[in-house]
Amino acid sequence: MYFTDEKDYIMRMIKEMVRVLFSLMFGKKYVSVELEKENKYEVSGKNLKDFLDMIDSGEINEAENILLDSIDYTDRNEVMAAALFYQYLSEKDSEFLKNNNYTKEEVMSGFKQLLMQSGYTDLLCLVKAEE
Repeated sequence: MYFTDEKDYIMRMIKEMVRVLFSLMFGKKYVSVELEKENKYEVSGKNLKDFLDMIDSGEINEAENILLDSIDYTDRNEVMAAALFYQYLSEKDSEFLKNNNYTKEEVMSGFKQLLMQSGYTDLLCLVKAEE
């Protein structure tokens, strides 16, 4: 596997896990367009779009810290917001991440931590099965 293939693999795995997580949490098929239109996801009153804007402006670590410090892991909407945060982050190219002191591996690590903290550790078998 080439280095860039590995990065694309991380992005694909996170997208697949978000899709499965959404289906498990809400009992319906994940449709990304629907999620963006609704824009209803928040963490402690802060809209998901605000976190995504922070990513775009290079404040990745700050956004992640705010997200993780304030998330209620028992609230499925907040967990979904965090999952979408990591999915969006996984779509950024390696150069953007590197320029902002972040890596694809950190994206996967953060997403795995989210799954563990929110009680969805069974989804981690998707990663292990594909490795």
